[in-house]
Amino acid sequence: MSMTFHVDIVSAEESIYSGTAHMLVAPAEHGEVGIMPRHSQYISLLKPGEIRVRVSDSGEEHNIFISGGLLEVQPHVVTVLADTAIRAKDLDEAEALEAKQRAEDALANSRADFDYAKAQSELIEAAARLRMIQKLRNSSNR
Repeated sequence: MSMTFHVDIVSAEESIYSGTAHMLVAPAEHGEVGIMPRHSQYISLLKPGEIRVRVSDSGEEHNIFISGGLLEVQPHVVTVLADTAIRAKDLDEAEALEAKQRAEDALANSRADFDYAKAQSELIEAAARLRMIQKLRNSSNR
């Protein structure tokens, strides 16, 4: 019998996932981190990207896009507090492309009262969504 731990992934809008896992991989601020049962305590900011929750030994995974947030690891519980979280099956490529274009246009047409950091953040988030969509598309074509 393999070991598991409890995972909660929540956003401001809803609980995205609550259940057991064999492993979780998240886009931490300083690089991707893998969490397994009995991991030491850890806390990190998360950047936009994909969270992978392996729920079985056979490799079944839940893929979730987050726009950033916080990861807290306890020996038997992992909590992700995400700014925004979207299940992979719910990602909309057209919406992500539109958001990327809006952010690029805002950066190109900046004015004195322009919020450069916000536009750059929106561009990073849209690019991360598109990378995840492309990755999922490539893995389903195999």
